[in-house]
Amino acid sequence: MSDPVISTTAAPPNTDAAHPDAPTADAPHADATVLDNAAWYSLAGPHASFAIGNDLVRRYPDDVAPFVAVRTWEDPGVWDALIDLVGHGEVIGLSGFDGDLPPGWQVVGRGAGVQLVETDALRPRPDEEAIVLGADDVPEMLAIVERNQPGPFRPRTHELGRYVGIRRDGRLVAMAGERLHPDGWTETSAVSTDDAYRRQGLASRLVLDVAFHIQQRGDRALMHAEASNVGAIAAYQRLGFALRRRSVFAAVRTPA
Repeated sequence: MSDPVISTTAAPPNTDAAHPDAPTADAPHADATVLDNAAWYSLAGPHASFAIGNDLVRRYPDDVAPFVAVRTWEDPGVWDALIDLVGHGEVIGLSGFDGDLPPGWQVVGRGAGVQLVETDALRPRPDEEAIVLGADDVPEMLAIVERNQPGPFRPRTHELGRYVGIRRDGRLVAMAGERLHPDGWTETSAVSTDDAYRRQGLASRLVLDVAFHIQQRGDRALMHAEASNVGAIAAYQRLGFALRRRSVFAAVRTPA
């Protein structure tokens, strides 16, 4: 999803369906409740070292990821806590919030997304051509994201997990990696392939490579996509992912 996308709590399953024919999965292999609020359980769990905030709202550093996480919308102090966390007049995203905004808050856009999880049909495997990417590769990683727009990627996003790519004539032409990491699960993200190298299966190969290493650690793979990106969703389903839930999100501006 494109900036600004701030992952908070997700909407109930099967609401605002943008891809209604997709099969659903119950995600039986690990505690699936953490997937309802994946960013929070990442920042409160395996990614706690990145967390900025408190026990109600948390975010990643700006150069790592744009995600803000809310533990619960039931606490009346959440709105003031968000302002304290991100500042006044800032645009953030609220995923799964379906109520009225407090005075001074402004909706600037809306969208819909899907969450997919691995099923037993997924057959992950390492890819012999995949190379692990790191700090030295950041300029190329940022460039391929800019060319392909798979979703938010910042100069330190690669620190969140393992990122891999495929090169042709020395140039990075395909990439995928790990982002959100709620307990028992790891998100596959930043799936990118340059135009000239599409329809060669590079993205699928990298997704399977990433999933293989996720499973080797004892985790399960999940993915997020814009609900309108039906082509990518169908491709992930063919690999063995299934729709777990749909979510709605809104980009909002905090009070000035």
